[in-house]
Amino acid sequence: MAGLGRGAAMHILVTVNAAWNVLNFRRPVIEMLLAEGHKVTVLAPPDDSVGAMAQMGCRFEPLEMSVKGLNPLDDFALFRRLSSVFGRLRPDIVLSYTIKNNIFGAMAAREVGIPFVPNVTGLGTAFLSGGLLQRIAETLYRQAFGGLPVVFFQNEDDRDLFLSRRLARAEQARLLPGSGINLQHFAPTGLPSSRIGPVFLMIARLLRDKGVVEYVDAARLVRQQIPEAEFRVLGAVASQNRSAIDRDTVAAWEADGAITYLGTMPDVRPAISEAHCVVLPSYREGAPRTLIEAAAMGRPLIATDVPGCRSVVAHEHTGFLCEVRSAQSLAEACLRFAAMSHDARTELGRAGRAKMETEYDEAVVVRAYRGVLDELMSGRRAGTM
Repeated sequence: MAGLGRGAAMHILVTVNAAWNVLNFRRPVIEMLLAEGHKVTVLAPPDDSVGAMAQMGCRFEPLEMSVKGLNPLDDFALFRRLSSVFGRLRPDIVLSYTIKNNIFGAMAAREVGIPFVPNVTGLGTAFLSGGLLQRIAETLYRQAFGGLPVVFFQNEDDRDLFLSRRLARAEQARLLPGSGINLQHFAPTGLPSSRIGPVFLMIARLLRDKGVVEYVDAARLVRQQIPEAEFRVLGAVASQNRSAIDRDTVAAWEADGAITYLGTMPDVRPAISEAHCVVLPSYREGAPRTLIEAAAMGRPLIATDVPGCRSVVAHEHTGFLCEVRSAQSLAEACLRFAAMSHDARTELGRAGRAKMETEYDEAVVVRAYRGVLDELMSGRRAGTM
């Protein structure tokens, strides 16, 4: 870091609602901080990724929290836990991701006087449901983000919504290209032969909000015309999320031949390489990592015309956008792709790779965090914070 690299090492705490989220999505920033000599503590509910984070050089602090729902008692307990940990560890700065950690972490950091930098990675089911839940969520955001110096957003739609609803101010808002992408790790690969398939792949947690039901219904429609088309699904079931789809439902979809369920994989690249097209019919996204990874590997994309997805997919240039919550519209996009020649499909993939190189390189995210941390520490040294 220009400023931080010359000064004393800092203690930076990273909080998120699942430890694997740090390992999968925040690695470039964490590696930058560790490489420059800073102490990094991850505060999150533990899972199988804790050991890998320790190998990276991170310290881990377990966090008990309920990921789903807005239960006032649970959320107040989370706020008190965060306040206690922040007060005990006294980090120099807290970096936060995911909804509850952002909201209640911001409140806790204010209570103990620690700089706090949230990253709005998506809006969640509270915003998608509208009504009372959305009003509660907006009130909490307004209270939490009011005094923060910086709020990161992963797409223009979310940023503009927060500004229009007065949940954040223009001078706070900074835009990031999602979590960025390691362009060497997700290197382009050739498309499978057009003599098979086509093979469509959806990579997502099995949630209704991700459009899994529409994907399955579209698969049935497409396979009526193209029986050899294959629709694969890669992602975890049994999520705590309120819109989660259970394993029995997935098994029924498999049994009637609608989809092929691949389970989970530590490395998604082989699954992407075997697909002609990657699909995400989500209801709303922050910056959809799976689409970014697929585009970096030269895969054409099909996604819904919603915030997050439309930032990654250039319609008719890197793939196709379809109507949200419409299996018919999704099926039409899949049929349109299926009718394309191998060369035309390849051209979509090349354009997607070029877009990732220009807009989504992880170095952009690392530079943004470097700049903000420099600003915050310079402000503290100058006594302006």
